[in-house]
Amino acid sequence: MNRKADWSLFHTRLHQKLRQDNLLPKQANILIAVSGGQDSLCLSKLLLDLQPKWQWNIAIAHCDHNWSTDAGIADHVEKIATKWLVSFYLKQASNLKETEAAARKWRYQALIEIADTHNFNYIVTGHTKSDRAETFLYNLIRGAGADGLSSLSWQRNLTDNIVLVRPILDFTRSETLEFCQQFELPIWVDAVNSNLKYARNRIRQDLIPYLQDNFNPQVENALVQTVKLLRADTQYLEAQATNLSATIIHSDYRQLNRLKLQPIPLALQRRIIRQFLPQVIAKQPNFAQIEAVRNLINAPNKTRTSTLAKGIAAEVSGEWIVFKGMRDEG
Repeated sequence: MNRKADWSLFHTRLHQKLRQDNLLPKQANILIAVSGGQDSLCLSKLLLDLQPKWQWNIAIAHCDHNWSTDAGIADHVEKIATKWLVSFYLKQASNLKETEAAARKWRYQALIEIADTHNFNYIVTGHTKSDRAETFLYNLIRGAGADGLSSLSWQRNLTDNIVLVRPILDFTRSETLEFCQQFELPIWVDAVNSNLKYARNRIRQDLIPYLQDNFNPQVENALVQTVKLLRADTQYLEAQATNLSATIIHSDYRQLNRLKLQPIPLALQRRIIRQFLPQVIAKQPNFAQIEAVRNLINAPNKTRTSTLAKGIAAEVSGEWIVFKGMRDEG
């Protein structure tokens, strides 16, 4: 394989993390999402250098948005994969809306399709500690709850058979750059990353440096520490809500027992309703929808919400909050 395989402290850190948390087991089939930027190149080389120790089957995937600013990136990534003697898979979008949300959603769908077609059980991305801090600020500004503020976890299930893993979540962006420079990796400088019309770019280029200069030089570490604390809290609360749901959600999945909801702490009330509502409205509920249902817990009999989604409403009926307007309602 035509690449430097020198060992560094970065290799040691990742190797120890993988051993400690079993993020990527031996002989796993791993698809690396590579944008061409410093983070994904750093991750790719680290995993390829560790491959003999872990006996992984590794391939590289690239998602081409087909935007004018993406011209040349796919060819660049394919050349790297060829040089490293690694299988390469490409997905190209068609008429993809030029927004962060649309691009992110499409990329995950594309990666899942590649992984499913070629039997990869793990998709890995080059998200870093810097991304984690930026995501915290992004979601804070949008008004997210604890779950949103503690997003970007080390791993999560994308499907029943495919797990998303972020192995370098403890590396900063300055460290991935240092690694790429040390091993002379050909970083692609994406023009989109400098476009300040995207909120994440403004957070990265303006807000984080401002906070570092005026409040805390180690603000990324401080924010990530908060993320870790929130993550542990949300995992506990979510587990508690799941256990309580069994006694509160009716077996027909159309009713909630409001008498059993009443004595439960507010945080758990909201979580139980949030867990329940996707079965009714076929999507993740927003804060207003959760609160509309929660307000029925102590409301008079026959009190009814306005429409939750597509003609679906909730109404108080004795000890139950009953959901009406579901398509298959008898």
